[in-house]
Amino acid sequence: MDKHTILKETFGFADFRPAQAEIIDELLASHDVLGVMPTGAGKSLCYQVPALLLSGVTLVVSPLISLMKDQVQALGQNGIRAAYINSSLTAAQNTEVIRRAANQHYKLIYVAPERLLTPAFLELCQQMPVSMLTIDEAHCISQWGNDFRPSYMKIQNFLAKLPTRPVISAFTATATAEVRDDIVHLLGLKNPRRIVTGFDRENLFFAVQKPSDKDQALMKIIRAHRNDTGIVYCSTRKAVEEVCDYLQQNRIAATRYHAGLNEAERHQNQDDFLYDRATVMVATNAFGMGIDKSNVAFVIHYNMPMDVESYYQEAGRAGRDGSPAECIILYSGQDVKTNTFLIDRKEPNPDLSDIQSMLARQRDHDRLKAMTFYCNSHSCLRACILRYFGETTHAYCGKCSNCLTEFAKVDATREAKAILAVIYRLTQRRQQFGKTVIIDILLGSKSERIYRAQLDTLAAYGFLQDSSRAKLTVILDQLQEQGLLAVTGTTYPVLTLTELSQKILLDDEPVFIMVPKEKPKAKADTRRLYDEHESEDLPDQDLFARLKALRSSIAREEHVPAYMVFTDATLTDLCRKKPHNQTQLLAVSGVGIQKAQRYGQRFLHEISKA
Repeated sequence: MDKHTILKETFGFADFRPAQAEIIDELLASHDVLGVMPTGAGKSLCYQVPALLLSGVTLVVSPLISLMKDQVQALGQNGIRAAYINSSLTAAQNTEVIRRAANQHYKLIYVAPERLLTPAFLELCQQMPVSMLTIDEAHCISQWGNDFRPSYMKIQNFLAKLPTRPVISAFTATATAEVRDDIVHLLGLKNPRRIVTGFDRENLFFAVQKPSDKDQALMKIIRAHRNDTGIVYCSTRKAVEEVCDYLQQNRIAATRYHAGLNEAERHQNQDDFLYDRATVMVATNAFGMGIDKSNVAFVIHYNMPMDVESYYQEAGRAGRDGSPAECIILYSGQDVKTNTFLIDRKEPNPDLSDIQSMLARQRDHDRLKAMTFYCNSHSCLRACILRYFGETTHAYCGKCSNCLTEFAKVDATREAKAILAVIYRLTQRRQQFGKTVIIDILLGSKSERIYRAQLDTLAAYGFLQDSSRAKLTVILDQLQEQGLLAVTGTTYPVLTLTELSQKILLDDEPVFIMVPKEKPKAKADTRRLYDEHESEDLPDQDLFARLKALRSSIAREEHVPAYMVFTDATLTDLCRKKPHNQTQLLAVSGVGIQKAQRYGQRFLHEISKA
C-alpha cells in the first residue's frame, strides 16, 4: 500500500493537489513539516494519508468540537476508524474511546488541546504508539496570529512527556511570515520543512460593494443564488439577529449562529445548515472554523471583517470542492468605526503582559487598516490579498470586481490640494480630525461642531461646496491608497499628511484618481461569467438535479450531511462521465472503494435512466 493507492481507493482521487504529495513524503521520512495552504487546498489529506501508512496512531490537535466531529464523520464515510476526545463526550463515552484507543482500534484520534495533559489521556499516549502529532489551525499558537488560543501552549509540555517524540506536522491556512516563525518556535519543530503553497484560490470571485442599502444588496445576491448554500458574516450579535430576521421575513431559509445563543440552539442551527435544511447561515466569526461543507457557493460579509487573515479564512469556506464561488464584502465607513470600537473594548488576554497586550492591540489596529485599504482599493483584489501574505502576482486576475470594472483616470488635483491644504492648516492650529469633518469643512457645513471648533474661519471653508460628499469620500480614500494621506489614532482615527503629500502642496504636481465608468465591462452577475467560461463543461442539468435528490435521500437515511455522501464536484463529474459499471464509477473524482460499494448501485441506476 502506498500513498497513491490510498488516495484513489480510500478517498477516490486520481491525483494529489499541489504540495500534498511533497508534504506526505516528508512526514513519511520522519521530517517535521509546517504546511501553509489556503482553505480548501486539501490540508486534511496531507496528514490523513500518512496516518494510514504509519504503524501507530496519529493524534490531531484541533480547536473546535464541530471540526473534530466533521472530520471523524467524514473519515468514517471512507471506512477509516477515527475518534475524537473533547467536552462533548460523556464520562462513559470518553472512557470507551480511551479503552478502544488503548487496543489500537483507531488510526486517528482528534483531541482538544485542553485534554492533552489530563491524566487519563496522557497515560493513554504514554502507552500506545504515537507515530505523528498533527496540529491543525496551527496559527492559534501565536499571540500575533488572528486567533490566539492559550491552550495551544500546552502542546510542547505534552510532547515532553511522551516516551518517544513523534513526527510533528502543523497546518494553517492564513499565516504571515512572522506567525510562521512563531509556530516553528513555540511547537519546537526540528529543522521543519516549510511548505507554503500559493495562497490563491482561483475558483473564488472577490468583490467589494459599497451599497447605500445593505439589506437590498444582500437580498439581490442571495436571490441570484436561490438554489445555493451560503454564509453571511456579521460583526456583532445584534447584526446577526437583524439580518437573519430580515432574510426570514423575505422567505429565505436562513438560520443564525453566535456566542450569545445557548449551546443546544447553536448545535441545532449548525446542523440545519450542514444538512441543507437552512440554505443561508447568518453568523459572527464564532461560526465556521473547520466546517468542511463543500457546497458553499457564496460567502458575504455584511460588515467588513477586522483583518485580512480572518477575511481570507472565512471567504475560503466558499467553493471548497473547487466549484466557482463568490466572496463579497458589503462595505461602509461605519464598519471601520465598529471594528475600532470592538478592538478597543476587547477583553485583555490574561496570558499576556501589559506591554504584550498593548502591542497586540496596536497590531489589531494595523490589521484593520490593511483590511480597510483592501475595501477601498481600486487595484486587483486578489493581488491585494496575495501581496499581504508575501506572494507576488499579476496585477490583473479577471476574477474580481475591480478587474472587471472599467475605470477612467480623472484629474482630481483641485480637490486633492484643497484637502491637503485643510489638513495642513489644521496641523498648524494643533487640530486633527477624521474624514467626516474634513469633508464638512470643504462643503461649508453649518453644523454646530464646525462653528464650535471655529473651523468656518479656515480659508478653505466651503471651497468645494460645488462638489458632493460621495465624490470627496472617494478622493480621500484614494489619496490614502496612494500614500498621500495617513490615518493615525485608534479610538478616534484622524488624517495626517505624509512626505508625498508635501510634494503635492509645494511642487504643484497633478493628482489623478480612478473612477468607475458608467458602463462596466461586465455586470456583477459573476455566475454568468463562470458559466461562459466553463460552458462546454457543464453537466446534464436534469441528471445533476436527479443525482442531487438521490444524494439528499441517502443523506437523510444515514443521518449525515449530503456533501459527505458525494460533493457537488463529484456529482458534476458523474454527469460528465456517466459511468455504467463499478469500474467506470471508480474513475469518477471523489469515489473511493468504500463509497462505490455503499452507494454505487443506486447512483448507477439513476444514471442509467438518462
